Amino acid sequence: MLGIGLIGGAVAGSWIAGDHGDGAAQGFAAAAPAWHSVPVDTLFPPVVKGAGAGPGGADRTWTRVAVAPDGGCADAFDPLLWKVLAGTGCRRLLRATYTDATQSYLTTVGLLFTKADPAGMSALATRFRTQHLAERPDLMPRPYAAGNTPAARFGDDQRATWTISVRTDAPVVVYAVSGWADGRKVDTPQPAADAVRAGATTAQAQSGLGDEAQGLSGQIARGLRQAVGSATTNAVKRPT
Repeated sequence: MLGIGLIGGAVAGSWIAGDHGDGAAQGFAAAAPAWHSVPVDTLFPPVVKGAGAGPGGADRTWTRVAVAPDGGCADAFDPLLWKVLAGTGCRRLLRATYTDATQSYLTTVGLLFTKADPAGMSALATRFRTQHLAERPDLMPRPYAAGNTPAARFGDDQRATWTISVRTDAPVVVYAVSGWADGRKVDTPQPAADAVRAGATTAQAQSGLGDEAQGLSGQIARGLRQAVGSATTNAVKRPT
C-alpha cells in the first residue's frame, strides 16, 4: 500500500511540476477528462483568493459572477486566434467571469481542453513563444458576458488586457482577459505581461488590470493542477 501511495504521489507531483517521464505522461493523460470529471466549483471556485497577486504584492479576492455552459470553440475566439489554436483541436471550452472585491474590474478566465498530445502542445507553446503570439492585440481572447450580471456589458470592445498560457504538461490552454466593470471602451489593449512591468504608465498598468488577468489565471491554473493531481493519486490508490 505504501508503494502504491508513493506511485500515485509521484504521478500527481510530476503533473504539478511538469516533470518528464512516465509520471508526466500519466499526468498529461489524466488532465484530458478534467473538463467533465472535476466539479465546476473546483475548476472555477465561487471565490478565489490570491495572496500577493495584486500590484505591489497586495492580496486579491475575486468573486465569480457568471459561468458559461461548457461547449465548443467556434464563437468563443476571434477568427484569427482560433486559426492559431485550431491545430490542437477543441475537446471542450470552459469559461467563467469574475469581479474583484471593489467590483471595479471584470476578468474572464478560460480553460481550453485540446485534443493534442504532448508533442502537439509543445509545438503550440513554442510557436506562441517564438512568434510572440500572446502579445498580439489581434489574438486576444474574447470575454464571457452574461445578461443580468455585472458582466453584462463586458464585450469585445471592453477588452483591456489579456494573458494566454499554453500548458505543456496538460492538453490545456489557460487564458484570461480583463476590463473595467463600467463598460468603457478600450482603444489600445495591452498584454498583461507589459502592464505589470515596472515603470509601466498605461491605464491598465496604473489600475492593476494586468495583475487581475495574470493573478486570476494563475490561481485557476493552480487549482486545475491540484485537482488533477488529487484525482490521479486517488485513481492509483483505488483497488481493482
